[in-house]
Amino acid sequence: MTIYNFAAGPSVLPKEVLKKAQVELLDIAGSGMSVMELTHRGKEFSAIIAHAEETLRELMAIPENYKVLFLQGGASTQFSMVPLNLGLGKKAYYAISGSFGKKAFDEAVKLSKSLDIEPISLGTTEKTHFDRLVTFDSSVKNSDAAYVHITLNNTIEGTTIYELPDTGNVPLVGDMSSDILAVDYDVSKFGLIYAGAQKNIGPAGLTVVIIREDLLPTEPVLSSMLDYRILAKNDSLYNTPPTFAIYMAGLVFDWVKAQGGVNAMEKRNREKASLLYDYLDSTDFYQSPVRYKNERSICNVVFRTENVELDAEFCKEAEAQGFKNIKGHRSVGGMRASIYNAFPREGIVELIDFMKKFEREHQR
Repeated sequence: MTIYNFAAGPSVLPKEVLKKAQVELLDIAGSGMSVMELTHRGKEFSAIIAHAEETLRELMAIPENYKVLFLQGGASTQFSMVPLNLGLGKKAYYAISGSFGKKAFDEAVKLSKSLDIEPISLGTTEKTHFDRLVTFDSSVKNSDAAYVHITLNNTIEGTTIYELPDTGNVPLVGDMSSDILAVDYDVSKFGLIYAGAQKNIGPAGLTVVIIREDLLPTEPVLSSMLDYRILAKNDSLYNTPPTFAIYMAGLVFDWVKAQGGVNAMEKRNREKASLLYDYLDSTDFYQSPVRYKNERSICNVVFRTENVELDAEFCKEAEAQGFKNIKGHRSVGGMRASIYNAFPREGIVELIDFMKKFEREHQR
């Protein structure tokens, strides 16, 4: 039985990458050591991290005046690092279109209790269960705020921002955790991008931060480990970085490049997602909770049946048929098919066949 992994993260990795890592596990680049044994100060790992950065810069067309950081702590740590580094003594705007956007805002509010930070909500769709994206007044671009924070892809709720808002001179900060390298965004439109690796980049344990140099803090931040300036000055080697995760990320970057780059990946992802969305639109048995079709995620397709009991039966039968981790997030229920870059098209075709069969057998 073929296994298809629909997990939202840690998620499916390219088979070619896993096989290459397997071959190199005991001896990387003729060193006689595993990559997990390399000192992060040695020439072997220096070549690995330099190659990873160089390839990512090429894939995303990252301008020269941006620093690329390979950090730890997950995207959730960035919920604190962004306001600590960019927001002291200023207002900071947050558009809250999903659970993680809310967490980012809540963390900034928590910091504001003891630090001079003023987080301001530009709106939230929480009352309608984040079924659509927040739209906000473009007047923010005329303000002196530190930044506008958005979450590009809402992993739990299945929505995505494809057209970036115009924030004028106010830096745009984007949590790109679940659609980095899957949607071809213009990096120059952002002041800062951050992304947890465990969806489209590699294994959990690595966070990528891309920050415009003029946004690096000029004054010391609360902790050196949370200070972008110090981390950038030390080329992500202020402390021991997640070496294996960076190595794996470099292999994934090579794989994306070999597939034709980010633009080609987005095209493939749109084609894959369309297969599933077209079927969902053709039946009343399944429903998509996303209100507007143009906001549907091509990375996380969420859907449900008419009741929670039927959803539970669907997940049980799907699991038995090799469709793993398709259960929706515990906060919303239903089902979620996470179909990131490495997820194969044939897995979606087979899922649709299963969904049709389930519908025939359970339709009233």
